[in-house]
Amino acid sequence: MKRKFIFFTLFLILIIVFVKFFNLASYVNEDNLKNLVENSGFWAPLIFILLYSVTPVLFIPAIPFALAAGAIFGPLWGVIYANIGATIGASFAFLLARYFVREWAEDKIKGSKLEPLKAKIDNNGWKIVAFTRLIPIFPYNLLNYFFGITDVKFYQYFLATFLCMLPGCIAYVVFGSSIFDIFKGEITKEFIIGIVFIVVISTIPIIYRRFKK
Repeated sequence: MKRKFIFFTLFLILIIVFVKFFNLASYVNEDNLKNLVENSGFWAPLIFILLYSVTPVLFIPAIPFALAAGAIFGPLWGVIYANIGATIGASFAFLLARYFVREWAEDKIKGSKLEPLKAKIDNNGWKIVAFTRLIPIFPYNLLNYFFGITDVKFYQYFLATFLCMLPGCIAYVVFGSSIFDIFKGEITKEFIIGIVFIVVISTIPIIYRRFKK
C-alpha cells in the first residue's frame, strides 16, 4: 500500500518536473496554445488533446483550453477534441487514484467527515458523477481523484463524465469559436449560442441551492 502511494507521489512529481522543464504551463495562454497547435499541422488535434488531458491531473484550469479549442478548430471539432481531452484527463486521474491511492486513502477517510460522502457515492455510483458534472459548483479536478477511491465502476464514471461534461464543453468552445469575430465587432450566432449556454450553466448552481433549501 505504501509502495503504491510512494510511486503515485513520484509519478506526479515527474509530471510536474516535465511540465516545468518544457514550460508547458505557458500554453494555458490561449495565444501560445493557438500558435503551437497551428504550427503542428496534421498532429494538431492529437497534440491539443494530449495537452488538454494533462489539465485535470495537474489541477490546471481547463477553461482556457476549451476557449482555445473553439478558436482553433471551430465549434464542431473544438467540442469533440476538447471533450475527448477532458474525459481522458479525468479518467487518467481516476485510474491513478484507484490503483495507487485507494487503499491509503480509505484508511485515512475512516472516521472522518469524508466517510459519509464516500458512502453516498458508493451507493449511488454514476448518478453522483453525472450530478457533479452537470452542476459546476464542485471542485472538478479534485473530484476526479476522489471518485477513484470510491466503488464507482470505471465504465460508469467514463460514460457519465463524457456525456455530462458536454453542456459545459459546448458552452465554452462555441463561445471561444466567436472570439476573433467579437474583436472585429461582429456578433455571430456562435457568440449568442455560447453566451446562452454559459448563462444557463451559471444559473444551475443557483437553482440547485434554492431547490436544496
